[in-house]
Amino acid sequence: MKLSYAQNLEDYHLARVFEGQATGTYIDIGGGHPVADNVSFWFYLQGWRGLIVEPQARLASLYAHIRPRDAVAEILVGREVGHVTFHEVDKLHGFSTTVATHADNAKSQGAGVTSRTMAMTTLAALARQHGLAAPDFLKIDVEGAEAEVLAGNDWQVCRPKVLVIEAVAPGSMADAWDGWEPFVLEQGYSFAHFDGLNRFYVAQEHAGLAAHFPIERSPWEAATHLWDHGRAPHNPGHADHALAMRLVESFMAKLPMLSAADLRGLLIPDEDAARLSDAPQPDDHARLLALLHGNGTLLDIATGHDGREAATLAAMYAALMDDDRFRAALGRIACFYDGGHLMD
Repeated sequence: MKLSYAQNLEDYHLARVFEGQATGTYIDIGGGHPVADNVSFWFYLQGWRGLIVEPQARLASLYAHIRPRDAVAEILVGREVGHVTFHEVDKLHGFSTTVATHADNAKSQGAGVTSRTMAMTTLAALARQHGLAAPDFLKIDVEGAEAEVLAGNDWQVCRPKVLVIEAVAPGSMADAWDGWEPFVLEQGYSFAHFDGLNRFYVAQEHAGLAAHFPIERSPWEAATHLWDHGRAPHNPGHADHALAMRLVESFMAKLPMLSAADLRGLLIPDEDAARLSDAPQPDDHARLLALLHGNGTLLDIATGHDGREAATLAAMYAALMDDDRFRAALGRIACFYDGGHLMD
């Protein structure tokens, strides 16, 4: 493996186990982002395909654009079919959970948490629906609800060759597998490896695969990591640098010609999009003014051309976008890419 995409070399260890296998299948429960810190992406690039379970809509929607061969289920997985409260953690999406105490811990560390009721199904039902009775591996990362997912499978019908299960408590990293490991062993699986974060198990009917796991935790340097390459436009050594620069330059050249709707989509961050109908807060004035590098007054950004104060955050953004200084800023940015100033 030349490049690991996973958080903790999970894909590196699995690649050792399935070395030379050109095609295969997986079930990835708690898939997260389709690329960053993703356990199954390396296998997708080798030609594999599978089922991704990701309840966070923003992340789930990305798979269709990046990994179209995969099936995606935007749902929760647990012990039984029904509904349950899901706590979605802002930005730190990897901490989103159905376990209220873990959500409270995220709040205590300053993270925003949105709770809502979502549909829940079982692993057995998903495997049956997608025809995955014998996936090569099953990964479970559900921030403390691993036992619930395991209990919802029919282990006589859906038997992955290898299990990868997050085995420490979110945040504290305390051991958390005592409650569910005996159940896994009872289903005919044997412990194979612990990487400090996940525990790996091999089905007894595929016991030979266990020999491919290292005895000790593999060193971080065993593979290169996507994180270490940074953002493609900033790193000339990044494999995607040339493509990234072409896209950046083309996009910048077209900035002044983007539609108002497209500009709004780019300009307004997710945290503001959720409260566009609310009255502006005092710090909103300063934040929007900073986009113009202080070239104006708070009153300028707070009001429209009719002189009336913006009643909503949406109106404040509209006033910003309908300002000559904003249009001038787009023009200044674009002119170094659209042929106005020739830089070569």
